[in-house]
Parts: sequence; structure tokens; C-alpha cells
Amino acid sequence: MPLASALYAQSGSVLHAYSSADIKKLDPAFYQNSVDIDVMNCLYSKLASYKPGREWDIELEAAEELEQIDDTHIRFKLKPGIMFSGGYGEMTAEDVKFSFERVLEHDSPVKSDWGPLQSVELDPEDKYAGTIVLEKAFQPLWSISIPYGVGFILSKKAVMEATGDGGDFGITPSAVSGPYMLEEWKPNQYTKLVRNPEYTGDLKPGYDEIRIMPMDDEKVAERAYEAGDLDYTQLTLSSLANYKANPPANTTIEEYPSLYYVWVGMNLENDTLKNENLRKAIQYAINVPQILDAAYFGEAAPSTGLIAPGLIGHRAQSIVPPEGNLDTARAYLEKAGGAPSQPITIDTLNATTWKTIAEVIQAQLGQIGIQVQVNVQDTGSFYTLGMESEGDRWKDMQLVINRFSMLPDPFYATSWFTTEQVGVWNWERFSNPEFDRLHQAALSEADAEKRAAMYHEMQDMMEESGAYRFLTHEGSPVMFRDDVETALRPDARPLYLGFKPA
Repeated sequence: MPLASALYAQSGSVLHAYSSADIKKLDPAFYQNSVDIDVMNCLYSKLASYKPGREWDIELEAAEELEQIDDTHIRFKLKPGIMFSGGYGEMTAEDVKFSFERVLEHDSPVKSDWGPLQSVELDPEDKYAGTIVLEKAFQPLWSISIPYGVGFILSKKAVMEATGDGGDFGITPSAVSGPYMLEEWKPNQYTKLVRNPEYTGDLKPGYDEIRIMPMDDEKVAERAYEAGDLDYTQLTLSSLANYKANPPANTTIEEYPSLYYVWVGMNLENDTLKNENLRKAIQYAINVPQILDAAYFGEAAPSTGLIAPGLIGHRAQSIVPPEGNLDTARAYLEKAGGAPSQPITIDTLNATTWKTIAEVIQAQLGQIGIQVQVNVQDTGSFYTLGMESEGDRWKDMQLVINRFSMLPDPFYATSWFTTEQVGVWNWERFSNPEFDRLHQAALSEADAEKRAAMYHEMQDMMEESGAYRFLTHEGSPVMFRDDVETALRPDARPLYLGFKPA
């Protein structure tokens, strides 16, 4: 090798990183969680991607030109010479067209990420160029569609060979174009990424190997970090003060705001919870500050809805006050005909924070005479609780503690609560035609104040249904070795392509 390449190859090492869940799919049209995205960022290319730093911005990746011509046309031109692994050839605009349009053609569960995508038109005179055509204006195009999950570009030839019809290929990519490739996946143990020897791009991967290790409980991750098994991890807010006062040796701790939203959901179609007065009794019996003191040691603030402070659509206050009101709760319970004769269930992930939340809610509902049974689930069983595709389990689900991530556009929060998401990610089975109408109208509304008012109203509708008790947006502290240079989104989500030895 040339001397520079030889020196670079010798400088590599292994990065051990924590993730809150295991990967589920490495198909961009069918991804299931943010960890899937973290891994796919290393495997595939996008026209543009999120730029690391404290401010939300994007930078060109596979595209050398990317321009919005008008409200419904976005022209792109790929960098020449981007190669797919496995002998699948050079990336062209035909691969972009295939990748984007298959999200719609195969009725992807995340097709809302592309909004009103109509087609991708190819430039007959330039195999690298084309135009994304929308049916109408789509405000989240630059913050979600292009730089996030559905924006990954796949090899048309590889996917067609693997699937026959261009559908879901699951966990195993046939070809990649990014700096890393998937070498090994051991479910619930680790995902192992190694350098892609056929990578032709300008970005130099910082490590020979990235090993991403899923752990249900962040407390377990903290102990693994202290034992030297991790180089990078998120921190629980309950541990933040202690770690800041006494950090592990050779460790950097940084704090970031969070776009997560945590809430208690109630299944509107469950026989017991069909009673609106019972749901409202539960809403008012839940004291959010008490939960945050117990689960986050006071390091998290109550939320007013789905949308975090600083984003369009954030509500100044919720309808139900954070502290709730036991007298109001008892009045609603009386209207409901009293407490259920059998304990109601609350499902939660098997992690310290979530179990604590469930136990506090159990005690709070006990104050008004409602008995609660806490069901602790591992990630494999939890993330299918409300999915109709998994059978009839959803019918028995009653209360659930849930936590979703979002991106810097309110569309990404409200998308999961539309009628078409009932039985997919809308586990409360909330269905409101006016909510659906506003959700669609807000996507193309260019006036920021009018758009914000729409999202305020949508969150009001959710809360008024009695199916939601909003808890917190948490926070995003992270901890990593001093010999690791990180690359993080403004919400601290890892962009592993930019990680390298310090």
C-alpha cells in the first residue's frame, strides 16, 4: 500500500458502543427503530445526511448537487464512482429512483417519511441525475425524508436478486456502498461492523470495527462502561449528578437536549378502557413530577405533549396539569361507575427507569382505588405489544409506558398517531378524522405560526381523548473515553461514521 494508506490502516481499532435496543431491520423501507438507522448510516449512502454538531443541519453525501427547484421538484446529481459491494456496480440515478419509489410500492410502514412523494424522474442525458417529484409541498423533506431512514440508496440489482419483487430483505444487505459492512449479528448480543474493503468514497472510517451492544437497561450499560466493556454510552438522568461529581478515569461527559417523548398510553379498544371517564380518572391520578423525581432524580422536566421545546408546535402547557388532581380523578372514577373489579395492567420495558415509572403509577392509581398489575417485558416482546401483525395480543394490552424518538420536525411525532397507524405504531388505537386532516394540512403549510397552531390542536385532541398522559422529553447525557472523538446529532444520537480515535 502507499505509505499514507499503510499508516492509516495501522491506526485503526475497535469501538464498543451501547445501544438501547437491538437492530430489527436493515432495510430502509421497513426499519423499526433508531438503532436500525444508526447502523444503516454506516452501510448505505444518502443524497445528504445530518451534520454532527449542536445545530440541526445537513450536508451533501452521495449527491454533488441537490437543489429545490420549486415546491414539488428537487433536482439531484450523484457523485460519480460510488460503488456497491459484491460486484453490483456503480450507483446511478436509477438506484435512487428504485430506492425511493419502493417505499410506496411495497406499502412500507414508514412510507409517511416520504409524504407526498410521487416519483423520481431520470435525466435521459445524465445517468447520475434526476428529479424528486412531489404531489404537493412537503415541509419535512429536508429534515426527515432525505437525511433519515427512507433516504438511503440501495442497489436495485442487488435487492431484486435477493427478493424477486424488490420487497423487504430483512436484516441482511446484499450490497452496501458505505464505509462499513455488516460482518456479524448475534441477536441481543452485538452487531459487528467492519471496514468495507470495496468502499470508494472520501470518508475514512475511524475504526477497523464497530461493535454495537444492545442493553435493555442503561444502568447495565453504565456498569459495563465502568468495567471497561464500552467506549461510549448514554447515561441515565438518575446517574448524571453522581457521574459529573465523580467521573470514571479518562472520561468525558456531555449533556444534550432530547427529542424523545415518554408517555402513558391507554388502549381505546380494550373492553375495560373503552370507558372515557375511567381513562380521564387515570390521567388526573398520575402525578408527573412525582414520577420524574423517582425515575430521573429530578433531572427531567414534565412535557406538555409530543413536541419538544424549541420545535414548531410545542405547547406552552398541557390540558391536564403535571401534578394531576386526585379530587378530579375521583370524580371521573365515580362517573365511570367505580374502579374495575380486576387489576388493570401496565406494560413496560425491563429497565430500571421504566419499571420505576410503572411502580409509581401503580401507587398513584392505588390512591383512587384502581389496582394495577405491572407487566415487565423484554425488548423482543415489548415492541410487538400493539401490532396487529403479531396476532391478538393488542386486545389485552391496557396501559403501556412508551418512548418514541423524533426528528427536528413535528411531523415525525404526529405521524405515528394517525388512523393508518392503528395496529402498527398507534397502540392506543386513537383515530380522529380531524387529527388526520390537520396532520396532512400541516405538512405543506409554509406559515410557521399557522403550522404551529395545527400541531397545538392535534396534541389537544390526543389528550382530550383520555388515551394519553404525557410525561417527559428526558435529556441526553453521554459518556465516552477521552481517546474517542465522537460525532453526535444535536440530540446526542450517534453518527458512527464520524467517530474516530482522538
